Amino acid sequence: MSAPRESVHFFIPVNLLTVRMSYPTSSKKTRTCHNRLSALERLPTWVICVPLALQWLWLGLRHRSLTLPSVANPELTAGGLVGEGKMEYFRSMGPHARAMTAATCVIRVTDMLGHEPVQKTITCAGLFFPLIVKPDLGMCGYGVRMVRSLSDLMAYLSQFPRDEDVVLQAYLAGENEAGIFYARTPGEACGRVIGMAYRSYPRVVGDGVHTIGALVAADPRLRRVRTASHRLRVDPLRVPALGEVVRLATIGSTRVGGLYRDGTSTITPALTAAIDAIAQDMPNFYVGRFDVRFGSLAELRAGTGFMLMEVNGAGSEAI
Repeated sequence: MSAPRESVHFFIPVNLLTVRMSYPTSSKKTRTCHNRLSALERLPTWVICVPLALQWLWLGLRHRSLTLPSVANPELTAGGLVGEGKMEYFRSMGPHARAMTAATCVIRVTDMLGHEPVQKTITCAGLFFPLIVKPDLGMCGYGVRMVRSLSDLMAYLSQFPRDEDVVLQAYLAGENEAGIFYARTPGEACGRVIGMAYRSYPRVVGDGVHTIGALVAADPRLRRVRTASHRLRVDPLRVPALGEVVRLATIGSTRVGGLYRDGTSTITPALTAAIDAIAQDMPNFYVGRFDVRFGSLAELRAGTGFMLMEVNGAGSEAI
C-alpha cells in the first residue's frame, strides 16, 4: 500500500473539461464565458481519454499492476474504481460522516412493491418530497431524477429493472455544487484535498423574446441537453422573462451541458480538515471525491455550510 501517494494522480487526474475561471458572478463577462466552449470541450470524448489511458499504462507498468487503484479503498468493491454501489459508501459511514450527508434510504424494486410500503420507507427514513431518486449503481448522472410526489416516485419505480436497488435522498436546494478530491496515504495522520471543481447546472437566461428551445439551440454547450440520452424537462416553447434563469437538468454533469470551473484556489486548511474528518469516519477510505452542495463560497472556505450528496472512490475522475 505504498503506491497510492505516488499514483493518486493516476486515478484522480485534474478534470480535463474544467474551465479555469473564477467563481461565477453576475457580470456580463462571466455570462459570456459560461457560453464559450473551451478547446478541450470541443474534442471528442475518446480523444480526451487518450492521455489518461497512456498514463494508466505507464503507471501500471511502473508499479507492475494495471489494477493497483482497485485496492486504494479496501472496504469498497474494487476500491471504488468500478462496480460499487452508492450505498456502500453511506453504510460505511460513522456518525460524523452520516450527519454531514443528505438523508438517504434504499428501496428494492419488486413486482409486489406498493404505495403503502414505499411511503412507510420514506417516512421511517425521515424523508419528504421532493426527493432525488437514482440507481444504486450509477454513472454520470444516468437515471437521476427529482420526484415531487408519491405518484411520481411510483411511476419512476415502475420503469426500473426488477430486483434492483433505488436510492432515495433528501433534495438539497441551491445552485452551488462542487466535487472535492481527497487523498490520504495509509499510516498518515491527516489527508489532504488535492483538487476541487465547481459545477454549474445547464441553464438559460431569458431575454423576454426567445423561447427556451431557441435559447438552448443558440448555446454550443447546451447541445448536449438536446440529445436522446437526456430529456428536456421544461417547456421548450415557453418564453422566459428578461433575466429569468431556467434550469434545464437535475444534474450538473457535462454530459447534459453542465460547466465545471477550477476551484483549487478555494481549498483552505479549514476545508481540508472538514473533509478529512469525514473521510476518516469511513473505514479504510483513502482516495475519492466528495460531491457537496454548499451555501456560500465563504462558508465552504471555512469548512462549514455544506452537505454531502455522494462519495466516489478510486474511479472518481469521471465527474
